[in-house]
Amino acid sequence: MSVAYLGLGSNIGDRDVLLAQAIERLNGHPSIRVTDVSALYETDPVGYEDQPPFLNMACRIETSLAPEALLASTLTIERELGRERTVRWGPRTIDIDLLLYDNTTLNTKDLTVPHPRLMERAFVLVPLLDILDNKERDWLSGPAEGSVDAAGVRRWTSNNWPAEFGRSES
Repeated sequence: MSVAYLGLGSNIGDRDVLLAQAIERLNGHPSIRVTDVSALYETDPVGYEDQPPFLNMACRIETSLAPEALLASTLTIERELGRERTVRWGPRTIDIDLLLYDNTTLNTKDLTVPHPRLMERAFVLVPLLDILDNKERDWLSGPAEGSVDAAGVRRWTSNNWPAEFGRSES
């Protein structure tokens, strides 16, 4: 089994419900097991700023899927949860990004691992640091610490967050 980290975000509809549904669908996949989830964070939009705030989180999974197959599975979940790709960095029901996959470095037409903007985005790094294991934290902590402005990233509490996922309370 491989270990991967995913970043999830939503800013349309019941954001926390959509994030919970995405986690449930990931965990329901026969080749994916969610092993940890971060807290939820409300974040200001980046890039295209004329849109509602996002809820962001990260999760750690174990999977027997290769990176490309994992990407295909996450894209399927996005479509099932109503994701429409109309505006780059625009509003979305759900976004699932493959951030890290074992110690793999991959750069293809469809997939780059580690995620190419991982180190530039506090809305990804803050939740990710909640759940990194020691090996990945050591790799990431040097370049990440102090390099990203975490303004606009706020811990968020959800009444809709399933208790078994944990970390929804501040």
